[in-house]
Order: sequence, then structure tokens, then C-alpha cells
Amino acid sequence: MAYKTVPLELINLNNDGFHLLVEVVVFGQNFNTVLDTGASKTVFDKETIEAFSKSGELMASDRVSTGLGANNIESHSIILPTLKIGKMKLKNFEAAVLDLTTIKQAYSSLNLPPIIGVIGGDILNSHQAIINYRKLKLKLFK
Repeated sequence: MAYKTVPLELINLNNDGFHLLVEVVVFGQNFNTVLDTGASKTVFDKETIEAFSKSGELMASDRVSTGLGANNIESHSIILPTLKIGKMKLKNFEAAVLDLTTIKQAYSSLNLPPIIGVIGGDILNSHQAIINYRKLKLKLFK
């Protein structure tokens, strides 16, 4: 079974835990995302998506999202023509779009790299992800 290996970056949250960052490419731009095995769905920041996407791409969703430190978050979705994670290209990928201002501000206050969103269980499960903390590598199977 063929797989793609993606580098990960381990960041220290001021000695209050760790996050794994993975670089993605959307709209032809490189961005950092948090790899989150506890997130059921991949999510991108609404403000960032609106800044880079063409008008009309964002769709209102009747789903109400929970988690990310809040309840009942207004949810949207977008079909990304291409989402690239390492050398793996996902075509016409549907992602949730939420206001991640609080999370982006928390990262900024800790002087951490800015993030655009979260890679969640939808991608990790469908691509049988294997996370290797020792080598800081993510394996995604086709």
C-alpha cells in the first residue's frame, strides 16, 4: 500500500503541553495547521479562508459545531479544489470553516507560528494515518 510521509513540527505550549503542526497548501499558499486526533473534522479559519478564497465559495452550514473551547459555534463549509498535505493532494476536499480567532490569538500570545486550522479525524481516518513522535513524521496512506 502506497503512502506519503509528511514532516511534523512539535511545539511546546509554554510547558503546558504540546501540539503537532503540519504544513498544508491551500489556494497556492503554505499554512500551518494543528494535527488533532481528537477533532472529528478538518477545520479552517473563516477569516483566512475569506481572505484567500474567491467570493461565493463559502457555504453556510446548518450544522452547529462544538469543541475548540466553545459551544454552538456558527459553522460554514468550503470545497477546496486542492488541499495538499506534504506530497499528498486531496481534490475537492470539503472542510468545515469556523471562526478560530481565539485559537489564533492564543498562538500569537505564546509567540507560536500562526495557524490556519486543524487537520482532524476525517483525513486521519480515511488515510489510515500513523503518527511517529520520535521521528516527527506523519504517514498518510492513499
